[in-house]
Amino acid sequence: MTSTEQASASGGEPTPRPEHLGHVIFIAAAAAMGGFLFGYDSSVINGAVEAIRSRFDIGSEALAQVIAAALIGCAIGAATAGRIADRIGRIRCMQIAAVLFTASALGSALPFALWDLAMWRVIGGFAIGMASVIGPAYIAEVSPPAYRGRLASFQQAAIVIGIAVSQLVNWGILNLAGGEQRGEIAGLEAWQWMLGVMVVPAILYGVLSFVIPESPRYLVSVGRTAEARKVLGEVEGTKIDLDARVHEIDLAMRSEHKSTFKDLMGGRFGLLPIVWIGIGLSVFQQLVGINVIFYYSSSLWQSVGIDPTSSFFYSFTTSIINIIGTVIAMVFVDRIGRKPLALIGSAGMAVSLGVCAWAFSFKTGSDGNISIPDTQGTIALVAAHSFVLFFALSWGVVVWVLLGEMFPNRIRAAALGVAASAQWIANWLITVTFPTLSDWNLSGAYMIYTFFALLSIPFVIKWVPETKGKALEEMG
Repeated sequence: MTSTEQASASGGEPTPRPEHLGHVIFIAAAAAMGGFLFGYDSSVINGAVEAIRSRFDIGSEALAQVIAAALIGCAIGAATAGRIADRIGRIRCMQIAAVLFTASALGSALPFALWDLAMWRVIGGFAIGMASVIGPAYIAEVSPPAYRGRLASFQQAAIVIGIAVSQLVNWGILNLAGGEQRGEIAGLEAWQWMLGVMVVPAILYGVLSFVIPESPRYLVSVGRTAEARKVLGEVEGTKIDLDARVHEIDLAMRSEHKSTFKDLMGGRFGLLPIVWIGIGLSVFQQLVGINVIFYYSSSLWQSVGIDPTSSFFYSFTTSIINIIGTVIAMVFVDRIGRKPLALIGSAGMAVSLGVCAWAFSFKTGSDGNISIPDTQGTIALVAAHSFVLFFALSWGVVVWVLLGEMFPNRIRAAALGVAASAQWIANWLITVTFPTLSDWNLSGAYMIYTFFALLSIPFVIKWVPETKGKALEEMG
């Protein structure tokens, strides 16, 4: 289908191809750098877990609090980013996030004590929360209607690439330090370099934010219509009626219903049933334990006797599998539907997690003398990679697609906020409990995640609506 055959979102007239489509792609890619930093900062801590435990001589509970500290900032950043962006603009918001990412990287790499390491993690989390909201919103607002779906996928792609790059960088630094997380490189320990290297993409994000235009939607909202017309000409083409587009945006913003938490009330259990379904999707996405892989995989493999260098390499390979699974989901989510993809993922995750639980039950030894038989170790590695693949090709993408589609227009913004908050809380719960669960019984921890993967199957079958092929206005 050519661009001239695609109807515009505003009225059914053919949407002309922008004269500078490459420029539009550059703008979207620059904004998606926030997603890259989101993925990078979320995952980079993976390489420093055991070194932080050793450096500050802390137990599993204190370690979990430091790792999970970023999630507190994430929740605050996500909750406030929308209002900040409406007040000062999307670009200024990106620049604030870039400064916070930079400060967090430097502060985390050079902490005085455990408390300020946790503080810098919270600051980095605030930037993650901002990036998770501003990136997709900005891309949607600057994208031509005919290309919006493809350009919006840049954010998710950037997140999984950021996760993979952080693992690759960690592995490279570990090798430079002779395989020791606390090995020195130019006067700093390896784990400090791992956390500090993020300053490079953070500065790049800040620089790029100065060369991309402000959102035309924001410009219209503050009365800067001449600038809005100029940006629309750059991203949608000068062949469209720019005055009509500005008027259309202005009219849409004036008639928009600002949903509030009160709009979500009225169901049997306080909230509307569809809101509970959204919360359920968000919570199940986290309770299967996916972030154990992204936050703790190096520590996990070392806990069953695998040497640090190999454990870092396996963390990188799971990130590559994550990218592959995400691409598969992007290809099939509109072809086979949201529910079938979610069910395939749930079944695959349940089997993979169950196999991991079985393999980890063969773990023997304690402290520095831990091992797992070669056969079970190989099976655990394959199952862990299989788990990441099934998650990425299903729940990793499908949940966000469903949350963006399933709510009625009048409550969409507020309902999305509640569902996203539930996701951060569930993420925090899994992150903060894993070290203690692992110390108690690693196999038992994975049985818990298996249970939630199994429980997600009847949840999807009975309550989750299929949104494939439906207009947003049909969601009632």
